[in-house]
Amino acid sequence: MVFGFMPGYPVDLGALEFIIVGLSNDHHVNIILFVVLSVVFFLTVMGNIAVLTLSLVDHCLQYTMYFFLRNFSLLEICFSLVIMPRFLYSLLTERKSISLPGCFLQLLVFFLLGTCVFFHVAMMSFDRYIAICHPLRYGTVMNGRVCFQLVLGCWVMSFLLIFPPTLVVLLPFCGLNVINHFYCDIAALLQLSCIDTGHIELMLLVAAVVVLPGTLTVTIISYGCVICTIMRIPSTTGGEKASSTCSAHLKVVVILYSSTIFRYIRPGQRGTQDFDKVVSLVYCVVTQLFNPYIYALRNEQVKKALKDIFGRTISKCLRIS
Repeated sequence: MVFGFMPGYPVDLGALEFIIVGLSNDHHVNIILFVVLSVVFFLTVMGNIAVLTLSLVDHCLQYTMYFFLRNFSLLEICFSLVIMPRFLYSLLTERKSISLPGCFLQLLVFFLLGTCVFFHVAMMSFDRYIAICHPLRYGTVMNGRVCFQLVLGCWVMSFLLIFPPTLVVLLPFCGLNVINHFYCDIAALLQLSCIDTGHIELMLLVAAVVVLPGTLTVTIISYGCVICTIMRIPSTTGGEKASSTCSAHLKVVVILYSSTIFRYIRPGQRGTQDFDKVVSLVYCVVTQLFNPYIYALRNEQVKKALKDIFGRTISKCLRIS
């Protein structure tokens, strides 16, 4: 049952609950969504766990590139856990209410991790640029200290950019408490606020412009230099593999950035349209599924390490039996 509050009167924030509409009100559609998204969620988490585990246990994957991939996989697991478990639970049980503290926590963690994802993508593209375009300097430039500082910088920058505009969302809420989304999205919350939210929308727009076009510029320049370097290499198997890998990375980058830029870089964030939910589904679900398989599991060294571990595991099982 949808319930509301008297328009024009601030609501006790501690007692406030929101109703998250979701993607559909049809029970049968929700069951189909539950099955499909459960499979996607499982594959996403298992793919990232595989990358994380391989990069930790295999001595051949202890290089700088895999340090970034390890952090990226951990970030992707956490990002998937922010929305999907609760959304799947609501699809299965049709319980759509969420408390204000729970909604605010989901909102803060979602945007913090999401922002950190874009910084990590830019950082990994820069790592590939140094490795391919300046291989002799790679060990000096991308040493352990620099890598740690880069990862720490991603988290610090994400927090500084996201926490202020997210904090000011805790405003008086009036009217209906219905969030037209499948998670606590900031645009839907702004729609429920009693006061003028123009300053918050401006803060969000500035943060989005810094994060999205900023990291995209680094990514495009890095991969552009990588492609130019690969094109100057005589036709070899190694060059073709590097070109194929970069092409796959760029496809994920295009999907991720196009959907997110369309969603968040626009003058007005107040209000949520149904099409926004579809766009959000792309960068919340689709790209999360592709990332571990494109960035890591297509890598020859990772595939070799995976085969070695499976081979050793099967040999041990056969010896025991």
